[in-house]
Amino acid sequence: MKVLDLQCSEQHCFEGWFASEDEFQRQLQAQLLECPLCGATQVVKRLSAPRLRLSSARPAPIEQADLVVSPAAEPTVQAQWLRAMRQLVANTEDVGTKFAEEARRIHYGEAKERSIRGQANATQTRELWDEGITVLPLPRVLKDPLH
Repeated sequence: MKVLDLQCSEQHCFEGWFASEDEFQRQLQAQLLECPLCGATQVVKRLSAPRLRLSSARPAPIEQADLVVSPAAEPTVQAQWLRAMRQLVANTEDVGTKFAEEARRIHYGEAKERSIRGQANATQTRELWDEGITVLPLPRVLKDPLH
């Protein structure tokens, strides 16, 4: 199994798991790779340090001040994030591309107040913020099933 660091044309970094380098190249050429944040299919492989285990000896203990926790590498953080996203999806109404319009209608009292989710581009999001409408941009993964 090859674990590769990837980057899309929008500069989002993410990880991909492939059976082999050939499989990665096949998926790349077929444009099957997609950024989980923005959906871009122009993806490049980033440089990454290989993980080598040269002996079975355990490394020396690290001082507490030297510890760094990476949320992407911490399974419990990932599990908590997925639980939160599932709860968000279950408790919001998907209004799709009409998000900005519906958020305004709710804010100005023209529609029933409720929690919604949907798509808005950067300009629409800034305009909503400028109008005092609180919105939270989230990754595109909310459209797909959360595993």
